Amino acid sequence: MIKRSCYLLLFLFLTMLACNSNKANRMLLHKKWRVYDVQVPAGDPYDNTQITQATDLKRGYYSNVYYQFLDNNVFIATIDNKPDSGKYSLLSNGSIISVTASNGLRSAENLVTIVHLDDQLFDMKVKSGEYYFVLRTKAE
Repeated sequence: MIKRSCYLLLFLFLTMLACNSNKANRMLLHKKWRVYDVQVPAGDPYDNTQITQATDLKRGYYSNVYYQFLDNNVFIATIDNKPDSGKYSLLSNGSIISVTASNGLRSAENLVTIVHLDDQLFDMKVKSGEYYFVLRTKAE
């Protein structure tokens, strides 16, 4: 009886994990997520260089950037009207996005932590150089 209960709990746990990943995937799919702000992650110690870089990234590199998540795990990053595609997959119960080259190889993998995700807003924590930043995006 105990063994059967353990299997039932394991099944429920795995089902719950799959549901969270599916929910995140449904919210990400078929939208253009345009970057509108770059911030220092909450809780990071004060670092003037990191704050300056966040402002510079917002005004420069991320001033015309959007991301798309499409069917078959296709990921498109459009930076200054130049698209680049790859593959994505959800990890860690849908809280981390793995972005790889189009062939899916992880040799050039970028990991993105989902900070907030709903139907209209998607905040993601990314690493750029030495620092982490939160890219705040809106669905278009």
